[in-house]
Amino acid sequence: QLQLVESGGGLVQPGGSLRLSCAVSGMTLDYYVIAWFRQAPGKEREGVSCISNIDDTTYYADSVKGRFTISTDNAKNMVLLQMNSLKPEDTAVYYCAADTRYYFCSLSPGRYDYWSQGTQVTVSS
Repeated sequence: QLQLVESGGGLVQPGGSLRLSCAVSGMTLDYYVIAWFRQAPGKEREGVSCISNIDDTTYYADSVKGRFTISTDNAKNMVLLQMNSLKPEDTAVYYCAADTRYYFCSLSPGRYDYWSQGTQVTVSS
């Protein structure tokens, strides 16, 4: 059965960095799309970034472009999100998710059928 377990959240000062990891079991990353989402209190879930090893593409929300980098560690079957130059508005619960039906990236939450448990990222001084 497909499972996603993420780690790496925490408290960081503005301008700092964090790296989130999403360990995927039950499937190989070669055949599915993985995305990162976030949800702040009182706000809708927002797509952050996605990666497809099928068509070798990545995509970023405008709000994180140039600051966040998504990548895969195929040897460990993990998806990573490196977050640099963090801002207070990046504070949210972050989730990784898998799309098992399509091969191209999308930041629409409805496309994804497997989700991790979520990890808190807080950017504050």
